[in-house]
Amino acid sequence: MTSDPHANRKTLIAQAYASAEHLAVRYRTDEQYSRPAIHFQDWVLDVVDWSGDEWVLDISTGPGRYSEGVVARAPHGRYVAGDLSFDLARQARSSTAADFTVLNLDMQHLPFAGATFDVVLANHMLGQLPALHETLLEIRRVLRPDGLLIAATNGEGTLPELDTLTRRACALLGYPRHTFETDGAFSLERGPSLLGRYFRAVARYDLPGALYFPEVDPVLDYIDSTRSLREQQLPDDVAWEEFMSMMEKQITRLIRHFGELKVNKLVGVIVATNGGGFAREYLSRLDGRS
Repeated sequence: MTSDPHANRKTLIAQAYASAEHLAVRYRTDEQYSRPAIHFQDWVLDVVDWSGDEWVLDISTGPGRYSEGVVARAPHGRYVAGDLSFDLARQARSSTAADFTVLNLDMQHLPFAGATFDVVLANHMLGQLPALHETLLEIRRVLRPDGLLIAATNGEGTLPELDTLTRRACALLGYPRHTFETDGAFSLERGPSLLGRYFRAVARYDLPGALYFPEVDPVLDYIDSTRSLREQQLPDDVAWEEFMSMMEKQITRLIRHFGELKVNKLVGVIVATNGGGFAREYLSRLDGRS
């Protein structure tokens, strides 16, 4: 491993680009093949009440899927969108007519004074962090006392049909007893208890649904977009290409037989606060302020 900080940063930025591209594939897949058809970003933002003048920080904006929604809900506030890659943040800025600030952000060292923001968005990224504790401390620091953390994430039981096909692919490739371990990463199920260590009140909102694929290629594109997660679960001797080939054969048979492949999913959002939003009245009474 190189000790050159510039080389390490280039590696991290390359990973950020790959993550953003893969996330874009999953967004497109959700938009085209989900039932019920719901605009997920609007649903996430609408789990909280907006006054219109909030200062909002998006700590991993990626392709900028939330920018227009935030600006529309807080037209008299301020929206700051950041990413590890400044180029990605600028691309997000250029993809919309909404007016907002873009920054190159290190999530463990946010360049803002304490109690600056009313809302911090951390969507689909907390589960990928090697330093979750440090990031959550920084989020809590820059939030105002009644500020809100909004964190969209996946449920651990999401896409069970793909997990079953993955296990069967490994069995067909000669590894019938290979086990797939679930790590302790941030998820819809684990997130509330993790955030409860940093915030006084946490709420979870679920959005169950399903993907309906009439063709093979979109399924394979979707699986390939999760390669960084799925490949590390495969047996050491199974190459990604032969795994994907076996998945293609299985999925092709299923679609020929049933006419489509249904994949159930569970996504949602977790909201955390120390004194605002859904918990304002309760925490106020708890503190004897009313």
